[in-house]
Amino acid sequence: MKSDLKIIFIGTPEFGAIILEGMIKGKYKPDLVITNPDKPVGRKKTITPSPVKLTAEKYKIPILQKEKIKECEEKIKNLNPGLIVVAAFGEILPREILKIPEHGCLNVHPSLLPKFRGSSPIQFAILNGEKKTGTTIILMDEKMDHGPILNQRSTEIKEVETALELRKKLAQLGSSLLLETITRWTRNLIEPKPQDDGKATFTRALIKEDGRINWQKTAEELEREVRAFSIWPCSFTVWERRDGIKIRIKILKARVYKVKGGIPYSIGKTLVVPQNEIGVQCGTGHFAKGFKGDLLVIEKLQKEGGKEMSAEDFLRGHIDFIGSVLK
Repeated sequence: MKSDLKIIFIGTPEFGAIILEGMIKGKYKPDLVITNPDKPVGRKKTITPSPVKLTAEKYKIPILQKEKIKECEEKIKNLNPGLIVVAAFGEILPREILKIPEHGCLNVHPSLLPKFRGSSPIQFAILNGEKKTGTTIILMDEKMDHGPILNQRSTEIKEVETALELRKKLAQLGSSLLLETITRWTRNLIEPKPQDDGKATFTRALIKEDGRINWQKTAEELEREVRAFSIWPCSFTVWERRDGIKIRIKILKARVYKVKGGIPYSIGKTLVVPQNEIGVQCGTGHFAKGFKGDLLVIEKLQKEGGKEMSAEDFLRGHIDFIGSVLK
């Protein structure tokens, strides 16, 4: 039985799609879904609908796609929703929209607010070496991830967990948390709790160049980067072959190899480690000098234009990779 509450859902990527599907299965099927326009994806620039749009189409929910949320204001007013739910949309709602629904606008955010406000909370939780994170439901205001907290739940970050895996886990956590929150919030059973702005931390949007590996960093830092950048932009390095050709290599899975006393190798140099995997000499930080740090062991990688493969398979066809210095 569908809830009588009229709802609009706003979101775009997979995180939002998981939240949307959870709402539908939890009897809070939205009356309208707003998502970003279809965009070109991949090398062939194939025009592709967002995961949220695909989910809305699956359940035959009306869809509205605009470049800016302000362009949707009239449609939202005409629908007169009792509640708006936002999950991973990337745009702050203007005051004119925020004041439309009787029960306000709720945002599902994948961090333990006020920590990690902004566009990349999942990635920065991993980069920061956090042991736990969570999902927070807030009542939106005109500032980014700033509104009062209605509900919050934490979860452990596993040592080998990637951003891709953590995103799915937090979306599923947020999905159940949202259903509980809507039920209680619309019955006036929740007292909003203001965030402590003094404890707020912020994240930024990641760019492609963030993925370029700086081998001066510690192996621990780089291993976290590989996991954090699994969604975007993906960690990569450049291999200059003996013939001078430069090839971009994506690092898809890696681990730290602890070394006692340091190794007398140039930072970025490759060598074979047990299990026929690739070890790369790392530094001890941004200003590494003299003493060398641990190794980053590459378990899975992908050559530009090639397919994902294990380090052992890669070395069978690229013996000259060993002994090179990655940039």
